[in-house]
Amino acid sequence: MMMCLVMLSAKAATPRDIDPLDNIPDASEVPSAMQKVFAGYYHFIEEATGDTLCMLVFNPITIFPPEKFKNKKEEEFYWRTVRDVRKTLPYAKLICSTLLETYEYLETFETKKEKEQYLKQFEKEVFKQYKPVMKTFTRSQGRMLCKLINRETDQTSYNIVKAFLGSFRAGFWSTFGRFFGVNMKNAYKPDTDATDAMIERICVRIEQGSL
Repeated sequence: MMMCLVMLSAKAATPRDIDPLDNIPDASEVPSAMQKVFAGYYHFIEEATGDTLCMLVFNPITIFPPEKFKNKKEEEFYWRTVRDVRKTLPYAKLICSTLLETYEYLETFETKKEKEQYLKQFEKEVFKQYKPVMKTFTRSQGRMLCKLINRETDQTSYNIVKAFLGSFRAGFWSTFGRFFGVNMKNAYKPDTDATDAMIERICVRIEQGSL
């Protein structure tokens, strides 16, 4: 009888019961940027012996040639970039995941007023949780975070804020960001920009655990 009640309770749950505000991780709980080694596995029977074997499927692995530097200054810039990517990539992935959850949750509201009230509370909670961490970022790390959010979401930070909070507030945050040397409208173009291409290589290597 108890099992039936539990099952009925689970079925009765709705998306509105799962509030992203309740699941904003603490700054100390930011997940690793490293991807899973295995994509999955499956079993099959070997025809010759009749044995059951397990096949492991690896996630794609990209191998890059060693980095070459023209001079010491270029090498130092590379390792500073590695430092900034290591610090900000986990947050970019976390922000992307949070945005997706929030967008799906917003779709459960019936009126624009309900959505706006929720977004105000959401913005307040996010600032409360992550402002202490963000204050430790350098200017270069702030710029890197914006780039990597673009990488993870395929949207500039400005467009994300505009979609959630409207053009006026997006304009405000864009202007505010410029005081700290962050241009929220900058796009991430690893196919055409040499610096972004280097950042992409660093990201991939960190995700694979090879850097």
